[in-house]
Amino acid sequence: MARSFAQLARNAEKNKAAIAVSKDPLENPPLEIHKLGNRALRKPARRVSKVDESIRDLVRDMLRSMYSAKGIGLAAPQVGIHKQILVIDTDLETPSTPPLVLINPEIISTSASIETYEEGCLSIPGVYLDVIRPASIKISFRDEMGRPKKMNADGLISRCIQHEMDHLNGVLFVDRVTSPEDLKRELQENGFRNEDVNPLD
Repeated sequence: MARSFAQLARNAEKNKAAIAVSKDPLENPPLEIHKLGNRALRKPARRVSKVDESIRDLVRDMLRSMYSAKGIGLAAPQVGIHKQILVIDTDLETPSTPPLVLINPEIISTSASIETYEEGCLSIPGVYLDVIRPASIKISFRDEMGRPKKMNADGLISRCIQHEMDHLNGVLFVDRVTSPEDLKRELQENGFRNEDVNPLD
């Protein structure tokens, strides 16, 4: 995990982020985050053909909405926009730490080792369940300026990227939960329907 944060810091210093918004929550965030049961969450996202100021404006609004919900990751389909865009910030307490913006992300490789870790989602508030994922990944993507990038990620960053990339394919973390009993209980306790889960084979 330390390597991931160090790498993000080096990348930020090398390529000054064009996206800078306050991390303070807003009373009226610009975008509504859709909840489990909304069909928009199941629609696959399309690749971004051109990274321009309109995309950067969208990224800023996504960040403002994510910070307002006190989340560390948000995918465009969660706000009803079916573009392959993710925003991630695992350091909400430090205003100077820049967010990670991933446009058209692709996983190039995954580690053989896997980890089980508790996940939550802004689209399924209150529900926290264990999910099994590869421990580390290598990805390619474009940044907020449209520049092609590659990065290795492990620890929390790796898990967050994988979680958010699932949203681009209409997959939610509850679809990956292997304990149906825990899943049903958590959903019921937080006002969600088990019928809205699409278990992965």
